[in-house]
Amino acid sequence: MTTPVHPETRRFTRGLGKPGTAAELRQSVSEVVRTSVLVVKPKVIEPLDYENVLVQRKTQILSDVLRDMLQFPLEDFEILTLRRQGRTLYPTVPINAEREAQSLFVQECIKTYKSDWHVVNYKYEDYSGDFRQLPNKVSRPDKLAVHVFEVDEDVDKDEDTASLGSQKGGFSKHGWLYKGNMNSAISVTMRSFKRRYFHLTQLGDGSYNLNFYKDEKISKEPKGTIFLDSCMGVVQNNKVRRFAFELKMQDKSTYLLASDSEGEMEDWINTLNKILHSSFEIAMQEKRNGDIHDDDDLGKSDSSSGSMDSFQSARDIESRMRNETRLKLFTLDPDTQKLDFSGIEPDVKQFEEKFGKRVLVNCNDLAFNLQSCVAENEEGPTTNVEPFYVNLSLFDIQNGRKISSDFHVDLNHPSVRGMVPSNTSQYMNGGGDTHPEGQRLVHGVPEAAMQYPRLGVFSVTCPHPDIFLVARIEKVLQGGINHCAEPYMKSSDSTKVAQKVLKNAKLACCRLGQYRMPFAWAARPLFKDASGTLDKSARFSALFRQDSNKLSNEDMLKLLADFRKPEKMAKLPVILGNLDVTIDNVAPDLTNCVTSSYIPVKQFDVSDKTNIFFEVEEFVPYIAKCSQPFTIYNNHLYVYPKHLKYDSQKSFAKARNIAVCIEFKDSDEEEAVSLKCIYGRPGGPLLTKNAFAAVLHHQQTPEFYDEFKIELPTQLHEKHHLLFTFHHVSCDSNSKASTKKRDLVETQVGYAWLPLLKDGRVTMNESQVPVAANLPAGYLSCQEGASKHSGPEVKWVDGGKPLFKVSTHLVSTVYTQDQHLHNFFHHCQSTAPATQVSGGELVKYLKSLHAMESHVMIKFLPTTLNQLFRVLTSATQEDVAVNVTRVMIHIVAQCHEEGLEHYLRSYVKFVFKTEPQTSSTNRSVHEELAKAMTAILKPSTDFLTCNKLLKYSWYFFEALVKSMAQYLIESCKVKLSRNQRFSASFHHTVETLVNMMMPHITQKYKDNLDAARNANHSLAVFIKRCFNLMDRGFMFKQINNYINCFMPGDPKTLFEFRFEFLRVVCSHEHYVPLNLPMPFGKGRILRFQDLQMDYSLTDDFCKNHFLVGLLLREVSVGLQEFREIRQIAIHVLKNLMIKHTFDDRYSSKSQQARLATLYFPLFGLLQENVNRLNVKEVSPFTINHSNNNGREDSLLTNTLITPPRSSTFLDTSLHKDVFGVISGTSSPHASSTPNINSVRHAESRGSLISTDSGNSLPEKINDKANSLDKTEKFVRRHSVNVLRFFTETEESMLSVRSKRVTMDFSLLSVPCVTESAPQPIISLQVLHTVILPRRSVPTGNVRVCVRVS
Repeated sequence: MTTPVHPETRRFTRGLGKPGTAAELRQSVSEVVRTSVLVVKPKVIEPLDYENVLVQRKTQILSDVLRDMLQFPLEDFEILTLRRQGRTLYPTVPINAEREAQSLFVQECIKTYKSDWHVVNYKYEDYSGDFRQLPNKVSRPDKLAVHVFEVDEDVDKDEDTASLGSQKGGFSKHGWLYKGNMNSAISVTMRSFKRRYFHLTQLGDGSYNLNFYKDEKISKEPKGTIFLDSCMGVVQNNKVRRFAFELKMQDKSTYLLASDSEGEMEDWINTLNKILHSSFEIAMQEKRNGDIHDDDDLGKSDSSSGSMDSFQSARDIESRMRNETRLKLFTLDPDTQKLDFSGIEPDVKQFEEKFGKRVLVNCNDLAFNLQSCVAENEEGPTTNVEPFYVNLSLFDIQNGRKISSDFHVDLNHPSVRGMVPSNTSQYMNGGGDTHPEGQRLVHGVPEAAMQYPRLGVFSVTCPHPDIFLVARIEKVLQGGINHCAEPYMKSSDSTKVAQKVLKNAKLACCRLGQYRMPFAWAARPLFKDASGTLDKSARFSALFRQDSNKLSNEDMLKLLADFRKPEKMAKLPVILGNLDVTIDNVAPDLTNCVTSSYIPVKQFDVSDKTNIFFEVEEFVPYIAKCSQPFTIYNNHLYVYPKHLKYDSQKSFAKARNIAVCIEFKDSDEEEAVSLKCIYGRPGGPLLTKNAFAAVLHHQQTPEFYDEFKIELPTQLHEKHHLLFTFHHVSCDSNSKASTKKRDLVETQVGYAWLPLLKDGRVTMNESQVPVAANLPAGYLSCQEGASKHSGPEVKWVDGGKPLFKVSTHLVSTVYTQDQHLHNFFHHCQSTAPATQVSGGELVKYLKSLHAMESHVMIKFLPTTLNQLFRVLTSATQEDVAVNVTRVMIHIVAQCHEEGLEHYLRSYVKFVFKTEPQTSSTNRSVHEELAKAMTAILKPSTDFLTCNKLLKYSWYFFEALVKSMAQYLIESCKVKLSRNQRFSASFHHTVETLVNMMMPHITQKYKDNLDAARNANHSLAVFIKRCFNLMDRGFMFKQINNYINCFMPGDPKTLFEFRFEFLRVVCSHEHYVPLNLPMPFGKGRILRFQDLQMDYSLTDDFCKNHFLVGLLLREVSVGLQEFREIRQIAIHVLKNLMIKHTFDDRYSSKSQQARLATLYFPLFGLLQENVNRLNVKEVSPFTINHSNNNGREDSLLTNTLITPPRSSTFLDTSLHKDVFGVISGTSSPHASSTPNINSVRHAESRGSLISTDSGNSLPEKINDKANSLDKTEKFVRRHSVNVLRFFTETEESMLSVRSKRVTMDFSLLSVPCVTESAPQPIISLQVLHTVILPRRSVPTGNVRVCVRVS
């Protein structure tokens, strides 16, 4: 007798378990076979003429009870004009700006900032996305109720079930209470109360019981139970005992309970009332659902219904409770519960003014060690002995630039401010409203309230640790910086010194009060990191004495670069004092704030004169990612005098203490006055006519660091210029005569001017200009340094050399520095009056726009695009339209590359508006743009531009759709029938455009995958939206033509394109009316033979119900492919069915039943392909492999063979597996083949060649020829004939007999199951009863009858 040998596992056998090896082999073989043998293009089925069908079947549609499912709603879309809401109380555009503007660019910018938003509102757009985007959000149950049955309960369990309610998402409560007499509240006494332990439990049907015990051991049998489903209410009752409450039952009895404290009593009452309230809501929902009757239920109600409701048995109540606790099965689908936002487009917001990291700078105090009382009688507070002025600004040492304007602060005590005589005459000039009390108002705010700002709001777009807040401190001009700072640097007894400094300061203030001199500076870091965390712990550095040779911003940046190097900072001379300035984050609801133009922001209390916040202008870097489209009017020019070289001049005897006075003029005539547009300093008027730079004592080559802010006029012309006047200031105060006459204080020592416009643009570079000794009338016509000029005679200083250096910085939303953009608008304006536009010249300027800087493109995005669309419709030559589109493609591509495409979406949705058509301009945007897109897509054109158009085609299709919608509304053609709304030429253009895109997507996707994928999606969105606007039958043809470009056996990428296209199109909000879910029989009487056609995937079905037929056909094709493609196909179909389930427009039973009729061919489709859907079966039996004497049945190759079982089990398996396939919960992509794989249809199309199935290749090729006609017989019969194959062992143990398997749609709504149970079957919930005919089948076959209930 030999001992059986257990051979070790062979290496080949071990290799079979490696995942992916067999799959890869099957896929490669499958692709080869498909491409070489069975690449058969499906039959083209022409869709129905939708508009004609609606007319022909108008009576049938109107007489249908569910006519809303067959018709589009009236006025499906509308044009809305939304009021532009700014953040300021008053418009930022000046009142007269639109009238004054003459330049086309300025006019269009102003129009952009003043226009309202124009939106096309699709009323049912909320239903046009994924099921996750439906307005009624899909519920996500946290836990499912656990069904507990008596047979399953363990009486001896000791575990505490107190948390049972909470596990089920219900209510849980337990604790000690006193229980009174059960019969009547009248006979209850204090002694009759017994202390019991009460425990609230929830049953499987959702009802609650209140059990009570003698002790806390609730595992024992309770002493009694109160059934809360019979409770009518819970109220407080303190007549017999404190903290008592009673439960009123339906049979008029009551339960009296009491607690130990008032809080515990209220807790019990609240919990019990919540339970009763939830039960009441369930009952009301049931009543509401009962109001919706099906056609079959109309005759079932009679007079006995009332009595039946009042005498329901406990079983009826339980059944009702179970029905109410049932969930729609798709609620339990994993995809439904998964939070997937990948396909959801981000919300498109209106353009709004955005800021970077906002920082609140609060200036509290500036105190020097040298202090005294400045009053004559020495009665008053001790303060600084002379006035000081602080200028705050931000410096970025990482990028070497100043990033904010100056914030001027006067922290002096009022008594110190009085040392400088006020020049009240300045207040009398200029406009502005006058308050009844005499106060001058600026934008509704009293000017006096804004004279002494202390709270500044800075904004930083790109924060990082190397940004510093710098304070420059100035004082009244008195002498040299070192001489004036010396008393403040000594720490000795300062009383006498203070009196001496005070005396000199009073003299200087009276004589030279309007002149300033540099004195000190300090700095502090602003941020801790690049995320914008404020460094609140930092304080201002010591006050460093200002070096007269290091005044410029460039010198300041060098000093700040060494700020964190103590060894270098220690060498700087320090002035003894302290600057108290704090920083903080800005609250989002900041009140009493004004912009940099002094316009109050909303939530401004005019009566409150204190704590006004002043926004400080940020100098945003010139890079696209930091830029944003302008939304407000802003027109500021910042002027920076830099340097004056006067050491070689011979024109003036004295020119040392040089003061620069700046003015802004609009004329060079002798009588011309300065414009009051320069922003003043604290204590003075808000706007002034002139301003002085700080003076350096005894310097013939002074440097300047001052910043002057100017409000520019709306329209600039060639005469606008800056005029600089140089004064020698006499600081000698010994001569008493010099204090009496102002002309001895200052002496004019030269003039310089800077024209503001150069080639039509504002000058922004650093300029070197000559200085003139005199200022004759008409001086602007003099050339710099020209001696032979025919104009007025000008005496130049130092031979006309460029002695004065000045720079300007423009912060404007109505003027551009970009030469190409300026030239384009200028050319459009110059040629606008002409009837014949020179196409060649315009094309040249259009092409130059490709060189426009990206940050300029972003800032003026709406204005530029508006003008391009205007040129598109006015151009008479195709070359112009094509080049306009090319520029748009370039702009759109730039925005995407910078990650700023959301600005484009905002533009299309809110800003873009077609110009109203006139007799002269009869062209529309959608017609011209579609033609230009078609021209660019031609093979002979630039392939780079073509690829960009495909990649970013969403923008152009969105513009097309919006133009079409606006055209229909404004021309009132929306009231016409669909086929009369647009011209035949436009229909042809759309068809040509779709046809031109097809080869780019289906043939060139390998070269540019992203472009092809985006174009496929954008085209689908365009066609989907056209269903609301155009002839729907025409759009069906476009879909059909597009889908027919795809072939069976295409690569996976093309299948992804195909199903993505179908997913988008089928997500239309009126997808159901587009499919016309109604019978299409001939004649008045619909025979059943005609009705049968609607339950199979015939040509007529696909024609009459086009979209769903097309989708099911494509799913059928997809099911013949390998696993990934099958997965994509089923996913698209299942998500669409989920959407139907949760669409609240189709929530009634009759509507769901009508919806189900569209998907009846799905059952035949799945049965035909059942051998390709590998459903992993959850079986209680152990799976064994059958050997059959070393042979494996060729029909069961690579399958798992289950043990013999009755035919009933087969029926159940078939029932479960088919619905599992529909739902997708049972994975159709498992590596193993289940029991249902042994259930074959002898005549099904499942016999098509597929290396994934169990059939051998020769068998499938032989079955191919007869598959179509046999399948047709199968679908007509409406009975699923499945031939059961058994092994020899099974046949000996199981008799083959005929069996009818019922697929009951009512089972698709099942009670909640336990968490541990397998996922339930999920499918479209159908609640309408249709019994299909049954026919006899040969013995040995299993007949599957589909019953819909």
